Order: sequence, then C-alpha cells, then structure tokens
Amino acid sequence: MMDIKQRTLSRAIETQGVSLHTGERVNLKLLPAAANQGIIFRRSDLPGSPEIQAHCSNVGDLVRNTTLVSGHAKVHTVEHVVSALRGMGVDNAIVELDGSEPPIMDGSSKAFVEMIRKAGVENLDAPRQIHAIGTPLSVVDADRSIVVLPYDGFRISCTFSDSKGRFTQYYSIDLDPESYVNEIAAARTFTFYEDIESLIQMGKIKGGSLESALVIKDDKVLSKEPLRFENEFVRHKILDLVGDLSLAGAHFKGHVIAVKPGHAINSRMARLMAESIQATPQAEVVAPAVVASGPVVAAKGTSLAESHTLSAEAESGIASMAIHEVLKALPHRYPFLMVDRVLEINGNRLVAIKNVTINEPYFVGHFPAQPVMPGVLQIEAMAQAAGILFLKMIGKASQVALFMSCDAVKFRRSVEPGDQIRIEVEMKKTRAGKMGMASAECKVAGQVVSSADLMFTIVN
Repeated sequence: MMDIKQRTLSRAIETQGVSLHTGERVNLKLLPAAANQGIIFRRSDLPGSPEIQAHCSNVGDLVRNTTLVSGHAKVHTVEHVVSALRGMGVDNAIVELDGSEPPIMDGSSKAFVEMIRKAGVENLDAPRQIHAIGTPLSVVDADRSIVVLPYDGFRISCTFSDSKGRFTQYYSIDLDPESYVNEIAAARTFTFYEDIESLIQMGKIKGGSLESALVIKDDKVLSKEPLRFENEFVRHKILDLVGDLSLAGAHFKGHVIAVKPGHAINSRMARLMAESIQATPQAEVVAPAVVASGPVVAAKGTSLAESHTLSAEAESGIASMAIHEVLKALPHRYPFLMVDRVLEINGNRLVAIKNVTINEPYFVGHFPAQPVMPGVLQIEAMAQAAGILFLKMIGKASQVALFMSCDAVKFRRSVEPGDQIRIEVEMKKTRAGKMGMASAECKVAGQVVSSADLMFTIVN
C-alpha cells in the first residue's frame, strides 16, 4: 500500500487585503508547520498570539461565513483559506493574521492558491491518514441536504438553487490539486441584492464590493468582470464545501452529494464525519484523488455521468439493452449505476428503467423515517441514459461523452422504495458530431417526477 506523506509549505509567504465582513485591512501569512499539527490560525494582534485549531469542534458563528472560536479569540470567514490549503493537498500550516478575518481578495480562493504555489509544498516524514467513509452519512435541513456515500476517491456533486428558482446549477467533480485549481479555486462568492440591507444591519459585509463578490439582482449578475464559469455559483458552493468539510479533521474518501449547501449544514456534516473518524481508530492510509499530484482524475469540464461508451452490439442498432449490455455500455458500478435496462432506442429517442429498492445505500440516511431518492441521483439516471443515446446516434463508441451542464431542472414529486422510474430521453440537437443537447424526464406510474435539459460533448 502506498505510503502517502503529510505535506506542509516549503517557506513562509504573506499578503494583505480588506476583510469582507469587518472591512479591516489585514496582513496574512502562511507559514510551514510540523507533522500532525493540522491547520492552525494564529491571531498575532492579540496578547500572547493565541492559536485556534481549524476543527469543527471550534466552529462558532455560521451566518454567511464559518467562524472559529477558542477562548476569547475568534477568526471569521476561514473557509476560503482552508479550502485552498486542503484543495492543494497541504496538511499542516499556520495561518497568521493581525485581525479577526482573512482578506476576502477577489471573493474566491484563487489568491491563496497562488500563495501556496509560490511558497511551494514539501513532504514531511509522517504518513497521511485517510478516512474511508464506510457507512453513508446524511444531514437534512428543510430543502437542504448533504449525503456522503462510500467512494474510492474524493468527489463532490452539488446542486445550487435560490429560493426564487432564478438560478439552478449542478456540477460534479473528482477533486485533486489540479482539478481544484482549474475548476474550483477561481469561483467567487456571491449574494442576492435583496439580502444586502439585512446583512448590513447585522454588521456584516463592511468590506464588500463588486470587486470581491458577485451580486445577483433579479435575473442579472452584477460584477466588475464577466462570470468566470457559466455555473460559477455552484462551483463556489463546492469551494466552500471543501473548506468546511476539511474541519472534520482528516482527509477522507467519499462521494459528497449536496443540495443547496450552506455553512450551517456543511458544519453539521463535518461534525458527523469527525464522529465517524473517531469511531474508526486506525484510518486507512491510501492514495486518494484529493492528494494526487499527477493527472486530473476527472477531465476538465467533466461533470455528472462523466464517461459513456457503447458496446458493439449497441452500435449495430439493437432496439433494447439488458443489464449485462448496460454494464458494457457504462463504466458506472454499484452504487452509481442508475440504468437497469434500456427498453427502446428509436432514432433520437431512448426509454430506460431504474428500479428503486429499499436496498439502495442512500436510503440509510435519506431519510430513515421516510426514504426518498435524492433528486441529484435522478439527474444522474437521466444523464447516464442520455449518454448512451448520444453515442448511439453519432456512432462513436471509441470516444467518451462528457456531461457539461443541466438546465431547467424540475422536481415534481418524491421517489420512494418500490417505485420503478421510466427514463425518457430525446436528443434535441447535435453539433458536428461533438456536442449534443437532450431533454429528459423521469416518470413513476405515468407521472413526471423530474425533468432536465442536458448538454454533452465528445472527447477522445
């Protein structure tokens, strides 16, 4: 088994800027730390320079930020710095600042990533402990939920939607330092115009500006520069998740499935994960995706249902596919194979089924008293079915279909154990045999339970 070493910074590095909520100008240093120290925040402006461990047991205020508290010392809005350190595979570091909050910079973790790159990262003579999620974990708060399932790597699948349904975005990614830098680090924080007054009354966002945050007003986005990603909001939610969940106290292997996450529910999941780590005295030492320094696990632009290939039988134009043929067509396996059978492939249309049983692993925590299939997994089922149809139509079984985006997502009713989902997909458009757009519906007993518009691209 590969012995993965803990990492720290090669040298100290510093920056300065204005904090988001306090509006103070703050100097921040990132310093190397010894093995098994973890991430520590040091308040150099307070007597004795008190230190606070970046751990969920020290979490305080969770209103629009994550605050760490130890005694009389506090540090607000730690999530972007911690996210950058964890995303870049740094286990041990001291974050020293002469104020109560790190500078917000451009509202993302990009500036902190650049600091880490300039400082360099080096191995320490101590193994990294990786906790493998063995039993599904789940937290729910009204329409928000986070589920963590067993997975051989570190993946986050996230759905963001505001209360008025103006912006619904989904993104799924396997994370390592390279994919974090390319796909997550630059995503900026955002707020809604109608929330600004109440935040000001709460004494927050004193240092906020269009240079450090995106502002959503009605159906428009106000900013100093264009969106960096079409789905920048959900990517920033993933950025926050990386930071908040790292407060569990260890690296872990698992698939995080989040719907409308926020700092409060993120913190609850971090505490659950910390309890899981404590219940497993000797975490498995492995080489997970999150600490890899080689190629990206998920190709750039990869999202849900990342690769689909068709068997030779499917290419020949068969009208249906039994489960053994579906297994040849899709790389997915338990617990993420969401197509049990293809009933019909007819021109630009496909019909498939997914049988929902009480044995599905996510029902353990979603929810024990009233089992409900997560909506993101219904999207996954539609994406897998659409991927089969797309490659069937263009006849490129040697290539892979990368799921790029989903729009107009609607959930109409719950899906429960015993239901059989009928997945109906129609390919609306293809471009030069390289891009495809499809609409899809999931039905139970003839009633639509969910629907979405999907987009794919082809790569070798």
